Amino acid sequence: MDSSQEKNTPIKISKNIFDAIQPIKEGKIVVAKTDTIYGILADALNKEAVEKLYQIKGRPEDKPFVILIPSLEELKKFNIIPDKQAEKILNIKGITVIFDVNDPEGEFFYLHRGKNSLAFRIPDEPVFLSFLRELKRPVVAPSANPSGLTPAEDVNKAIEYFQNNVDLYIDSGKVIENIPSTIVKLENGKIKILRQGSKRL
Repeated sequence: MDSSQEKNTPIKISKNIFDAIQPIKEGKIVVAKTDTIYGILADALNKEAVEKLYQIKGRPEDKPFVILIPSLEELKKFNIIPDKQAEKILNIKGITVIFDVNDPEGEFFYLHRGKNSLAFRIPDEPVFLSFLRELKRPVVAPSANPSGLTPAEDVNKAIEYFQNNVDLYIDSGKVIENIPSTIVKLENGKIKILRQGSKRL
């Protein structure tokens, strides 16, 4: 498909988050409101989809994405066995927790980008959490904006940013508080807050 055809491709918008399930399974890119702000979503286990997301956002190559999961069980897919304290914090929902990754074969290099750590969050929003459970895939979910610009507070702004580079937009209205999640890491049994966000510990 040449660029003129791409420009003429209709932009797809839905109000139903569950319409995003099949496109994400097919490796496509979706903009949707998460438990915090509008995110740009892709299947975290699909390397090509993740790399496409880096291109669309203009994201620095060495900066990993946060991964959204429906439960602690999903960590097994990334060879992560959390300690009890980390489990407790992640289960609070809405808190992003950074884990060290044991990845000697480089299987997940496309996700951790050489940092050997990954950030996970169980979303604190019932509908989005149900969507993840039905999807049965972890998703990378950076904010819906090109790197360096303000996160989109509604679908119209996201469309202005990404146009036909995104396969589907889920319209959930305007975000009232455009605040990202709190990010923490456990170091020697102590909680280190790396970014204070929408939820306090």
